Amino acid sequence: MGAAVAACAKHNAKSVLWCPDGRSAATIARAEEFELEAVWSLPDLLDRADIAISLCPPAAAEGVALQVAQHGFIGGLYVEANAISPERVQRIADLLPRARAVIDAAVVGSPPIGGKTPTLYLSGPSGAAERIEAVFADTAVRTHWLGPELGQASALKLAYTSFQKTSRLLASLAIGIARKHGVDRELITIAGRRTDSYLSEPQYIPKTAARAWRWGPELEEAATMLAAAGIPADVLQAAAKTLERWHTSKDNSELTLDAALAQLATPLTPPGPPHVASEPGE
Repeated sequence: MGAAVAACAKHNAKSVLWCPDGRSAATIARAEEFELEAVWSLPDLLDRADIAISLCPPAAAEGVALQVAQHGFIGGLYVEANAISPERVQRIADLLPRARAVIDAAVVGSPPIGGKTPTLYLSGPSGAAERIEAVFADTAVRTHWLGPELGQASALKLAYTSFQKTSRLLASLAIGIARKHGVDRELITIAGRRTDSYLSEPQYIPKTAARAWRWGPELEEAATMLAAAGIPADVLQAAAKTLERWHTSKDNSELTLDAALAQLATPLTPPGPPHVASEPGE
């Protein structure tokens, strides 16, 4: 997603920079494919950038913001575009008091490749949002400003992801238990009468398993948002916990439906008791 969104920004930006330091070979290959300009240290990148867009796995969001804050990034525009709770967005904004502005952003939709047109939702100061809208004008990334309140974009993203991602997990559980009793084809036939049901599309289950390492933290963030609003978050917390059973299939594009369901039915091995060494005579 990050590399594809950055490639769209090239349409209007003078240059689009990225930092290869500590990144994987796959990330480097994507950046090279989209002809992004490499800057080999984060301080050098931030010295050159007017706008910094953070688009990474949710668990890394505050760490990235802290690195930017430690540099200073005085007068720059920071776009927090990760799937995190509004509370975390505010914590990140508090880390960056010297930035020109912090914009809360959220991408909804598939990466802007092959005709896909995701929407980048924005919330925060209108003037800063207009700068981001200008960067993506006439590209495959659509933009929509929700209002001046920081956290609105993230709330929308997590509200959407709460259903979209959890519904796929629920379909996996339903098909898994039906298969155990030999009635999965019948279940899929029933679901097929509804064109809007993931139960009729079991091919999504291996894809869900391959993305579980990212989706689990997103659902934990959504649970944080629900809890802050006084809404029970148990289902999303349980869903995030269930996704841990698929962590060994991270980005496995060759995972089969049978293998994904088998992993789902295999309990995680709990860690053993800690081993405490003692000196003789103790």
